[in-house]
Amino acid sequence: MTETAAAAAIETRDTKLEIIMGREALDKLADATVLVLGCGGVGSNCCEALARGGIGHFVILDKDIIAPSNINRQAIAFHSTVGKRKVDVMEAMIHDINPTATVIKRTEYLLSDNIDDFFVSVLEQTDGKLDYVVDAIDTISAKLTIAKYTQDHDIRLVSSMGGANKLHPECLRFADIFDTVRDPMSRIMRKECKKRGIKSLHVLFSCEESVKTQPRDPSNIHERTELGTASFMPPIMGQMIAGEVIRQISGRGTERVRSDGQRLD
Repeated sequence: MTETAAAAAIETRDTKLEIIMGREALDKLADATVLVLGCGGVGSNCCEALARGGIGHFVILDKDIIAPSNINRQAIAFHSTVGKRKVDVMEAMIHDINPTATVIKRTEYLLSDNIDDFFVSVLEQTDGKLDYVVDAIDTISAKLTIAKYTQDHDIRLVSSMGGANKLHPECLRFADIFDTVRDPMSRIMRKECKKRGIKSLHVLFSCEESVKTQPRDPSNIHERTELGTASFMPPIMGQMIAGEVIRQISGRGTERVRSDGQRLD
């Protein structure tokens, strides 16, 4: 085998990526910084896909530890990781995929009165570079605060809506929040976005009617025990959001596609 052929035969983490993305796009991804808010079912699977897709710099936020109930859907949840901090396990997974990636871990709550300080701190840690924000948080008040801040500071954001009590991933859609339908979280978000002057919000939502369920513990007034989550819905949502982020940062695959798969541009 010639030296050239031997070099071509050596596979790397980027071998298959470079074929479809091209080296210029991969360089953009390796230089990019993505903030992922929430390392649960959507966020952890999104982080994994971003790392496999070549994103080079991460800021991850989650305050929780891994619980047994997380095992059905979270990329970081195994019997061996129960009780560990989500950000620690997520960092280890990212580094196992891409040892050269940088990971900044944050564990605070995001509230309306600390959002400015949070982003200032993150930008200090990333030398002022923040290419994309992924909102994979469940709390509506936090989602709204993030949406308002990123709008006011011209930061790209994609926000995950609810995946609870949904079973059909083919109903998942990217849309502006004001174009969403049949999603309880999106309905609340639409109303609150209008109140807060949020003019546009790019979201992933499901247009599927929610499955009807009964509360497991009607006496529990602090938790919505009627909400269940399929093992496959949050991972698919996380993968889809990762794909959106990778396409937008790299500039590859941003053309419009019809429902039959034909490209329009």
